[in-house]
Amino acid sequence: MTTFITRLDSTGTGPRIAVKDVIDVRGVPTTAGCRAVEKSAVPAALDAACLAGIRAAGARIVGKTNLHELALLPIGTNPWFGTPVNPLDPALIPGGSSSGSAVAVATGEADIALGTDTGGSVRVPAACCGIAGLKTTYGRIPVGGVWPLAPSLDTVGPMAPSVSGLIDGMALLEPGFAVDPMSAARIGRLPTSADPAVEAAIDAALAAAGVDVVLLDWHGLEEGMTHFAATFFTEAAATDGALVKANPEGVGADVHAALGLVDMFAAGLDPARARAWRAALLALFDAVDLLALPTLPGLPPRLDQLGPDSMLPIIAELTRHIAPFNVAGLPCLSLPVPLAGSRVPAGLQLVGPPSGEERLLPVAARIEAAVATLAAPV
Repeated sequence: MTTFITRLDSTGTGPRIAVKDVIDVRGVPTTAGCRAVEKSAVPAALDAACLAGIRAAGARIVGKTNLHELALLPIGTNPWFGTPVNPLDPALIPGGSSSGSAVAVATGEADIALGTDTGGSVRVPAACCGIAGLKTTYGRIPVGGVWPLAPSLDTVGPMAPSVSGLIDGMALLEPGFAVDPMSAARIGRLPTSADPAVEAAIDAALAAAGVDVVLLDWHGLEEGMTHFAATFFTEAAATDGALVKANPEGVGADVHAALGLVDMFAAGLDPARARAWRAALLALFDAVDLLALPTLPGLPPRLDQLGPDSMLPIIAELTRHIAPFNVAGLPCLSLPVPLAGSRVPAGLQLVGPPSGEERLLPVAARIEAAVATLAAPV
């Protein structure tokens, strides 16, 4: 059982919901995918706050899903509970940290899954497994009862086979949620150094949808990654460092190695510079409604590429288009789009202004419908 850590009774007629095992479900221990946590975990006395709408709607929580240990890394492997199998290609990583949530949706074991996204943990596995995933605006969905990682970045969001499932997921997380019928008019295309084939796939999807695309001359992703890394590693070490130190045999080697990087990045922790960078990013929305760029710069890496020496470069590659938007607290989604010559799709990332989910989702639905008419890749 690599997709789920805990299976739950799925009888009933409501939508099937899979919940990442950092989110408390009443009566079920929360393991955070970590042996050290599992050993002392007791059944949660209460549901996490984000589950209130799911319970009220009569949805079925079918289980708690596997993840990259402590939700720390974007790869999706797990030494204790096994690695969820990427249904597009078992040789590829499933993406993390919400790997089990993505696989549960991609294999049809759940209609909607909940993940968390601190630096890409919804969008990376969504892109790797060919599904849709939404990172919500920071602070919009309550995180009480959710295992923390980097508290100034942590968010909860839905994952689903399609955009309509993301909309349904948002309505469960935030009862009363409804999309804005006045969908966004102008899409700002951010320049990146992604694989040219991936860039072409993004442009083809936007062209098929007939949206008004504005090419933007903004090159702030690299600086955003500096601010993200400093914040993320500093806060993650404060959150999980004592647990890891006290349980050296109950935490995986990759987690030990990742938390050992805090000194490398802490020097970049400059709140004033981060605020200035965020202001420059937000200013883009004075000219456009949404931003578009690839979710991942290339195809997901293979499992056999993972190793101690490759870990940091792979993490950096997986998150360089994604994690900066966590620093800004913006809503983002990843949507699969056809990639020429590949049965693994590319991921199109759309980014909205704060609390822009209502306008972000209809545009994604429009693109999704348009790419369905494109020729299947050979």
